[in-house]
Parts: sequence; C-alpha cells; structure tokens
Amino acid sequence: MKKYIIYIGLLAIGLLLGWLLFGGSSKEETEHNHDTVAETNQMWTCSMHPQIMQPESGDCPICGMDLIPAETSADGLVADQFKLTENAMALANIETTVVGNSVANDNTIKLSGKIVENEEANAVQVSYFSGRIERLHVNFTGENVRKGQLLATIYSPELYAAQQELITAISLKESQPALYKAVRSKLKLWKLSENQINQIEASGKVQENVPVYATVSGTVTEKLVEQGDYIKQGQPLLKIANLKTVWANFDVYENQINLFKKGQEISITTNAYPNKEFKAKVDFIDPILDTKTRVVKLRAVIGNENDVFKPGMFVEGKIQTTTSTSEQPLVIPTSAVLWTGKRSIVYSKVKGSEPIFEMKEIELGAKIGDNYQVTNGLRNGDEIVTNGAFTVDAAAQLQGKKSMMNQKGGKTTTGHEGHHRMEEAMPTKESNHANVNGRIKVPNGFQNQLKEVFISYIDLKDGLAKDNSKEVVKQSRILLTELGKIDMKLLKDNNAHSHWMSLEKELKLSANSIIATTDLEEQRSHFKHLSTHLGSVILRFGINEKVYNQFCPMADDNKGAYWLSKEEKVINPYFGASMISCGEVKQVIE
Repeated sequence: MKKYIIYIGLLAIGLLLGWLLFGGSSKEETEHNHDTVAETNQMWTCSMHPQIMQPESGDCPICGMDLIPAETSADGLVADQFKLTENAMALANIETTVVGNSVANDNTIKLSGKIVENEEANAVQVSYFSGRIERLHVNFTGENVRKGQLLATIYSPELYAAQQELITAISLKESQPALYKAVRSKLKLWKLSENQINQIEASGKVQENVPVYATVSGTVTEKLVEQGDYIKQGQPLLKIANLKTVWANFDVYENQINLFKKGQEISITTNAYPNKEFKAKVDFIDPILDTKTRVVKLRAVIGNENDVFKPGMFVEGKIQTTTSTSEQPLVIPTSAVLWTGKRSIVYSKVKGSEPIFEMKEIELGAKIGDNYQVTNGLRNGDEIVTNGAFTVDAAAQLQGKKSMMNQKGGKTTTGHEGHHRMEEAMPTKESNHANVNGRIKVPNGFQNQLKEVFISYIDLKDGLAKDNSKEVVKQSRILLTELGKIDMKLLKDNNAHSHWMSLEKELKLSANSIIATTDLEEQRSHFKHLSTHLGSVILRFGINEKVYNQFCPMADDNKGAYWLSKEEKVINPYFGASMISCGEVKQVIE
C-alpha cells in the first residue's frame, strides 16, 4: 500500500514539472503564431513618398528606394484618420459643431446697403421762360422749401413783351375776346398764376422782374444756377427731394438672388442709431445684373418723417429667407469650409468623444449670411470642425493623410507620432493664426530663397489685380527663375526634401501654364492653383515673414479662390478693377 502511494506521488510531481517546463512554450508558440498572422497584414511604404502603400516589400515605384515597414496605428484608425491630443486641441482653439437642421433655424441674411433719395418723390424746379436771374432766394443746398415759396426773380424780355400785349388786349376785351383769352393763356403757359395775371391787369403796369415760386415741397439737394446767370426756357434751376420717404438700396450677390422676393420684411439698422431697428418691405429687385460688381440691387422704401435717415448713410439689412421645400437643407458656417480647385472640403470628427478627424468632400449650395447650404457630402448629426480648420488641414498634410493638397491620402499614423507632430504645428495666438515655426525645420538660407519666390509671386498677383496680362507673364518668368535658384542641398532632412520636391513640381507647372497664355481668365485659373501650392510651401517651411491668406467666395464662378498677400488690405487678383476689394483674410501665417 505504501508502494502505491509513493508511485502516485511521483506521478503527480512529474506532471507538475512537465507543466512548468513545457506549458510556457505552448503559450509562446500561440503568441508566435499570432505575430505571424499579424505580420501577414504588414504594409510597406517609402520614406520619401509616404503615399505609397504596398502589401509586400520591394522598391518604391516613384524613386526606386527600398520600401520600409509602415507603422500601424496603435489606435485602430483607418488610413485617412488622424488623432489630436487634448493639448493640441486647446492650443489650436479647435471647435466643432454638430451639423443638423437646427443649425439652419436662423436663416438670416445680412446685406450691406446705402440710403438714397426716393426718386419717385424727387422734383426738378425749372424755368418756364428765358431770362436773367436778378435775385436767387435759395442760398445753399440742404435748405428746406415749401410749395409756393419764392425761389427767384427773373428779368425776361419776352415775358415783358407778353405783359404789354395783355395790357393792350384789355381794351379789346369786348371787341376781340378771342385775342384777349389767347394773351392770357400765353402767360399761363409760362406758369404765371391767375393772381399774377389779374394783378397786371388791375395795375396796368408791367412787372420787370417776374417771381418764380416752388411747385413742390422738399429739401434742395443741388443748386444748378447762380444769381446773375442767363437761363433758357426749360432750364433746371434746383433739384428738390422730398425726404419724408427714402430708399435703402442693398447689394445682392448672384448666388443669393433666388432667396429673395418682393414683399419680404427687412430689418434695417444703422450705426447712427445702434439701438434702433426699423422695419420695411422689399419693394423692388433689379432685374438687371451689374456686370462690373456682379450684384443686383434690392430696394426697400422707408418712412422718414423724423429725418432719421440721411442720403449717403450706410445701413445693414437682415432678411429671413424662405426655402422652396418643406425640408430645410443642412447649413454649416463658412469658417468650416476649405476650398481647393473645384473641391470644397471640411474636416469631420469621428469615433465619438475622441479627437479623431478625417477629411470629407462636400457640395455647397447658396450662401446664407455667414453660412453655406450643403447639398451633398454631410448628414444630419455629423460633427465638423468650424474653427481651426486650416490648422487641422496642416496636421493632415504633415501626416500624409487626405487633405487639400493630397486627395489620395497616405500612411496610417501612430498615435504618439501624430500627437507629437501635431503639437509642433499648433498656433499659439488667435485661432485663425498659424505659427508654423518648427513644423518642418529648414535652414534660414532656404527660407530666404523661398522669400524671393514669394516676392515675385506678389508682383504677379499685383499684375492680375491691374488686369495686365503682359506683366503677369513677366513676373511668372521671374518666379520660375527664383525657383531655379533654390538650393535643395540645404535640405538635410529626407522628409523636408520629399515635401519640397513634390511642391516644387506643382509650382513650376502652374507658373509655366500662366506663361503659356495671355488670356487673363486662364491666367487667373492657373494662379489659383499656384496660390494653393505656394500657401502649402509657406505653411510647411516658413519664410520668416507674416503672410495673409485671403479668400474671395465669388471667384472662379462662385466656387471661391484663395491668394496670398503681404498686407491685410484686400486687393483681389481674380476680378481686378471691377471688384478690387472683394474678399477677406481667412488666415494669418506668422
């Protein structure tokens, strides 16, 4: 019995030792098998061209370099998603908004306008006979006159003769009544009143200086004659405006025309009375588009009994728009939209509460105030970046993701690398300012060479603003020359070298396209692409100078276009003299 107990004990000890010795290896083998499976999903990329993604190792199809293993996302993100840290979000002051019909509840369009005289109530006081102005009783413009008020006295030889005819005809009143009536009618045609004619008859004396009385009441807006002037029959003397009602003329852009109709209520405010709001109705919408400014005039008639509104005063109008369907379209703020070529893009937040973003292309409808209608690309409930979109786009570009400059996207981002690089790119000032020092570090010499390219670009832009196609060609050649002077040997970092090579190619292509034509519209089309690529260059490398990224929503057939400027003042290169100040500053690159 003791022998069996010993055998059982030895067996138990053997099993225990076997499990201790070989159990771990089974676990290691399982982990090894798991790693093998994981390795089968390994992707390979090029260090110079991160957009290249292949399932096997080999050579880069662009430059021939050996492919390296692509880093996989620690956060389980898909290829075109990237994550920001909370610190990066705070530094960039990035804000998001949930898209929904509730955003469109306030369909208020703001219009800029100006007070003008009501032309329907205006009058021109004329002289009905020729002569010399002996006395002018209106001394200045702005003077109020009332109907029947004495305006001037005029010496008229022909009227003097007509009065003598009347005095002679009085004696023939009984024998030749027709002649008498004809003489009186002649004086009436010269706007002498019955009282004036009767006074001449009663006195039997000729008036040398005949008074002229106002036929309307109002305010003198223009004096057309001076005392002592000789005037002809029918010549204007004064312009008189009745300012008891005035017109408010507002500019409406092409893409807004379908949002307005006659009879809509409009709320009008002015800086002269900031705490007052005046109500009026849309009275007229001009059927003819101004070809120079690309706007139509919308008019409202305003009561002005208390002389609140003065002609020439600037006003702002607010109109609640209506839609043709019962379903309200999605509306997003203009600050959320980035434009590149014909594409309009936004950055959408994905994956719940985590700060993970990806680019989305959208289609835009009409602009409503500070918002755009979205016809395609977004759904009710999507969350998009509405403040700091430029900075988010810069992060996407740096990480090789889909962006304004990269439609195809690139490699998957690791959480730590993406966070680190994004924080380097964050602005530390206002949300629309980008302080890009440290994004891609390059020598000062390289930045100085880029600055020369930027200077020639500014001269090119000024040529377009002056509608001078020959100057545009000349400056494009200079820009190409400055590009050729850039020494790529200064770029020691492979990442910087790769980015510069791809952008330099696009800059040269755009500049050569501008040189190849003298048609201003074609030049402006190529200039749009040149501006986009040069903007990306400055964002990535910097030129040690403040640059203003400006935007005009009406350029390129209302698709919108950007350009770069050394100054905050808007000088529009896409419209030239016709709309030189159309646009706004969208971003300041410090």
